[in-house]
Amino acid sequence: MPGGQERALRRRISSVQSTKKITRAMELIAATRVVKAQQRAHAARPYSTKLTSVIEDVAAGGAEASHPLLERREPVRRVGFVVITSDRGLAGPYNSSVIKAAERELMDAQTKGQDYSLILIGKKGHDYFRFRNYRIDESFTGMSDTPTYDDARQVAEVVADRFESGHIDEVILAYMEFFTIGTQRVAVRRFLPLESIDVIAAAGSGELRAAFEFEPSPEGVLESLLPRYVESRLFSALLDAAASEHANRQRAMKAATDNAEELITKLTRAMNRARQDAITTEIMEIVGGAEALKEEDDDGDIADLLAATANL
Repeated sequence: MPGGQERALRRRISSVQSTKKITRAMELIAATRVVKAQQRAHAARPYSTKLTSVIEDVAAGGAEASHPLLERREPVRRVGFVVITSDRGLAGPYNSSVIKAAERELMDAQTKGQDYSLILIGKKGHDYFRFRNYRIDESFTGMSDTPTYDDARQVAEVVADRFESGHIDEVILAYMEFFTIGTQRVAVRRFLPLESIDVIAAAGSGELRAAFEFEPSPEGVLESLLPRYVESRLFSALLDAAASEHANRQRAMKAATDNAEELITKLTRAMNRARQDAITTEIMEIVGGAEALKEEDDDGDIADLLAATANL
């Protein structure tokens, strides 16, 4: 029968093997989802490109840059922070990197005497800031894994309304920017007010586009386009964040699977040593017992010889 240590090691090996199966399955699922997230981000680019192109046309048509979303306010009394995290964990440093970057910006704003407003996307960010007693103005969940344009519109409307109403004077967006499966970086950048029309349209030549006529007016078209532009930028950030989440989860689960394999190897060696020790102990006990029996037989023969000698 195996010893107690060997039985404990067997149970632990079985537990680690079960964990390895789970982490391996999660790794494969994340690998599939990151590919789909990349495809969705790629599919959304034509809309963003076309929208920017139309804004270039409007700028070339002589639209005056006077829209609430373009208004710069001095001094900045309250900064809004839109922080995009995930609803689920097991994604390595994904959530903690974004949260820490956003918290540093928030604390920097407080040192400047500015107030803050938190608009959080994702359960992990909400749990973090709530646990640390930060004031949370808006929170959205259920959209980090596979965001849709309607999700982006919902958040953009809240952010734009708060900015246009003067509740916040500047908006900072914090999320994980996706480059490749192996490369993602935390991005903390100004979201509102938007860049000037000249900056948005900097990529356009403006020469041929100046011939367009806009109805009812370039300013009217611009007023309708800028909210869509805000939604498009936020949707792009949500897609980047989703792809980054899956890429980080894939790496984390691969590392967990590799660690499980290494641990199984170490535990198997320890179990073999324990088994060998148990076998060696049993052999020593058998040998010791045999030696004891032999000594008892030798003592009996000597006693018989002495008794026979005494009778003579």
